[in-house]
Amino acid sequence: MSLGLGSRILEVDGLQLRPLAAADAQSLFALFSDPDVTEYMDIDPLTRLAEAQDIIAWAQDLAAVDQGGRWGIWRPGKGLIGTCGFNSLELSRGRRGEVAYDLARAEWGKGIMSRLLPVILDLGYRELGLRRIEAMVTVGNQRSCKLLERHGFTREGELRDHGYWKGRFWDQIVYGRLSD
Repeated sequence: MSLGLGSRILEVDGLQLRPLAAADAQSLFALFSDPDVTEYMDIDPLTRLAEAQDIIAWAQDLAAVDQGGRWGIWRPGKGLIGTCGFNSLELSRGRRGEVAYDLARAEWGKGIMSRLLPVILDLGYRELGLRRIEAMVTVGNQRSCKLLERHGFTREGELRDHGYWKGRFWDQIVYGRLSD
C-alpha cells in the first residue's frame, strides 16, 4: 500500500505544500540558484535547468517507492518559496524519517518553517507511524539548529567529515525527536 506522499497536497496558513512536479523546474531552479539558499545544502547553486529537473526526479522517485516525500512550498502570488519534507523514510526496520527544508532568502525570518514544521511532524508521527524524526544540519547553520530546538528536537551529536560536497568534507549535527 502506497503512502501517497507523491500526490498529497497540504494547506497551512495560506501556504500550499504540494509534491514537486516537472512543471516546477524553472521555479526550483530560481530557488536553488541562489548561493545563500544552498550555502548549507549538499548541492552547489544550480547553473542549469537540468539540475532542477534532476532534483524533481529524485523527489518523485523517493515518493514512488515510499522512501521519502518532498513538497514545494507555494505562496499565492509569490510562487515557489521553498521546499520541505522527508529526505528519507525507514518504515520496515526503524520507523524513522529525516526531515529537511529550505526557504528563499526573501522568506527568512518570517516564521514560515515554524508554522510548517509541526504539520510535517504530525504527518510523520500520526499518519506515517514514525517513532523518530531526525534532521542533519551542516555545522554553521544556526537558524536551522534554533528552529529544530524550538520544536522539541535534541542535539544528539556531531558527525565529523560526514558529508562531501562542494569540493570538501562537512561536519553534520544530528538532531532527533521521538514521537510524543
